[in-house]
Amino acid sequence: MKKSLSVIIPNYNGKHLLEAYLPSVLQAVKKAEVPFEIIVIDDGSKDQSIDFIEQNYPEINLLVNDKNRGFSYTCNQGIKAAQYELTFLLNSDVRLTEDYFEKQWKYFQHEDTFGVMGRIMSADGSKIEDAARILFRKGCRLKANRFYYSTDPNEQNAYTAYLSGANALVDTKKLKELNGFDEIYSPFSSEDSDLCLRAWLVGWKCYYEHQSICFHQVSGSTKTQIKSDFIKKIYYRNRFIFHKIHLNGFRGWIWPAYLFLLEVLPKLILGKSWMMASYKEYLQHIPQVKASRATIVSLQKKHNSELEVQDIIDKINDSISNKNVVFL
Repeated sequence: MKKSLSVIIPNYNGKHLLEAYLPSVLQAVKKAEVPFEIIVIDDGSKDQSIDFIEQNYPEINLLVNDKNRGFSYTCNQGIKAAQYELTFLLNSDVRLTEDYFEKQWKYFQHEDTFGVMGRIMSADGSKIEDAARILFRKGCRLKANRFYYSTDPNEQNAYTAYLSGANALVDTKKLKELNGFDEIYSPFSSEDSDLCLRAWLVGWKCYYEHQSICFHQVSGSTKTQIKSDFIKKIYYRNRFIFHKIHLNGFRGWIWPAYLFLLEVLPKLILGKSWMMASYKEYLQHIPQVKASRATIVSLQKKHNSELEVQDIIDKINDSISNKNVVFL
């Protein structure tokens, strides 16, 4: 059941993270006993990341961006270079357990599997930070911040709305057919939820495996290095873009008014001036949004899929309706 493996790790000023966590990655892939490659893509680091890799891990395929370009672009360079059957998208601030991959091979027996993710624990192991996600609506917004996991250790049908970009094991061929992450979301945020929703809409499934465990140093590589107002501006801009791409029907029709009156205006009234910058940048991306929507429609036609977002919501909800699950 095992398959060959390309590990893709984006890096930005993360020498300290690579020092701390790369050993666990090597240990896990060697324990898996499959052909593998590790690809580190440096996104314009100013620290000694490149020297560290070259001096200590000459076997790693090191790609270097010409300048800082953001998460989506950086990961996509690794995706294009990936040679093996499965691609493991991994953050540089994640520590893997030695047997991380052991429970995940079985999911790829199914032709319609897009990918699987494992349980993400806090760095100290005190709490679960990420598990399977339920997709639901709140007004015009699509939300996926309700977590669950099955109490059955043999569960193989724990669907998740999306795979965290921190530890997603995906089918390389399918990932490349989707052209990786949509770079409309550069420099960061919402790209993993968009990627997996596109996979679902094409007819491919995303799973969660509770027995695969990793530990995450939250915000270890990005948020500590960027001013918080900038993060908020990009976060909200990308959420607006995500909804513009994926909302259809009545909700898609009323989205412009909903967005301005219920999302943008209240924050401006509260003095959150960065929201106007988010909104303006969102409007500037509308031509790219239309291109992204058209790409999804084209892929659905190719794969004879008529699935809509509501079908994904229903599928995930139906899958847990008669099971013993724990909600977080």
